[in-house]
Amino acid sequence: MEKIRINNIKELTTFKERWQKRNTIDHQILNRVLEIIAHVKEKGDEALKEYTWQFDRLDLSEVGMEIPPEEINKACKENKELVSLLETAALRIEEFHQKAMPRNWFFTDEYGNILGQRFTAVDRVGVYCPGGKAAYPSSVLMNVIPARVAGVEEIIMCVPTPQGKISPAVLIAARIAGVNRIFRLGGAQAIAAMAYGTETMPKVDFICGPGNIYVAAAKKLVFGDVGIDMVAGPSEIAIVADGSAPAKWCAADMLSQAEHDEMASALLISTSLEYAGRVEEEVHKQLSDLSRREIAKASLENHGKLFVVPNLEMAAQVVNIIAPEHLELLVNDPFSLLDKIKHAGAIFLGAFSPEPIGDYIAGPNHTLPTAGTARFSSVLSSETFLKRTSLLGISRQGCRILGEKAIKLAQIEGLTAHAASVKKRLEK
Repeated sequence: MEKIRINNIKELTTFKERWQKRNTIDHQILNRVLEIIAHVKEKGDEALKEYTWQFDRLDLSEVGMEIPPEEINKACKENKELVSLLETAALRIEEFHQKAMPRNWFFTDEYGNILGQRFTAVDRVGVYCPGGKAAYPSSVLMNVIPARVAGVEEIIMCVPTPQGKISPAVLIAARIAGVNRIFRLGGAQAIAAMAYGTETMPKVDFICGPGNIYVAAAKKLVFGDVGIDMVAGPSEIAIVADGSAPAKWCAADMLSQAEHDEMASALLISTSLEYAGRVEEEVHKQLSDLSRREIAKASLENHGKLFVVPNLEMAAQVVNIIAPEHLELLVNDPFSLLDKIKHAGAIFLGAFSPEPIGDYIAGPNHTLPTAGTARFSSVLSSETFLKRTSLLGISRQGCRILGEKAIKLAQIEGLTAHAASVKKRLEK
């Protein structure tokens, strides 16, 4: 893991300039994905069958593009303990998102005008569920349940099924969360199918869910024709530690992200060089016990970093530059540091708040902004699937008083029809 010492503002500024040049999608990938999107738009189901055979070695003409209810029922009947576990997680996730739902609001101003906002859900959502290196039923729950809470009427899901294989846990999570239809589709072609529709795939209004670099590129390119949650990159964690938590806990938390993907990043920001060294030793010690140790090892070698800073104030400034997806505050008084943190997807407060509990069962969503986008974007929530509509009920008095000003502003802009629209109301 790379070691970085930041002792003063000058070194912090140099680090910021270097860090924020990272994380762009290669133009070659974007061009390849553009070709896939164009082919799906032109050929529809035929293109989806071609790509599914090419990438997943699965003949959709033989097995069918949509997974039938019988297959989902079978998974539920054969895995009752897993059903119970996922139902518990689903209840906690639903409760949290119900509490976070925004409410319609109105007020009447001094002229008797009624003003406010109304929230309404999009009609149809498409959820992408990864199916590559691991199965992620937790991502199904985290993406589908907030949409249901928001009031989305129809939710479809795409999941790649290489050689026809799919995790029963993904099917069970989809049933519990309330997915209406599931399709055996993955990659950029699945995003294109949901964005534009085909003979079999219905066009959606909004697409959410994590995926590889091709899925992220496809979401970026279809945005505008449909809504998207975010352009997600590899998973990442930053840990601020003052040495008060055992080094083995900190190391375990770093590895929990490193095992996701070779591109994942695990970062430690410590006020102690000695503690950072102990964490590094623990990382290497624990690495040998992991089932996905080769993935975690590659992640740490290429993207793992140990920052050493003089104090927690500087640690907070480093965090705000990185704007990490997950942030753990393994410090004596995490709440005293909280106000100094401006940019992070989710913040885990204290030594007994390991990030994986948030991944699965705490309740808040684990679909978070990555690659520094927490500087301007937010965690996925029920509000993600809602549209805000302004409401204006202007009274006779309000039209008279505000109308004169509106006329003058319209005339300044040279929009005479705008001015005339208001003038008509003011004529005796």
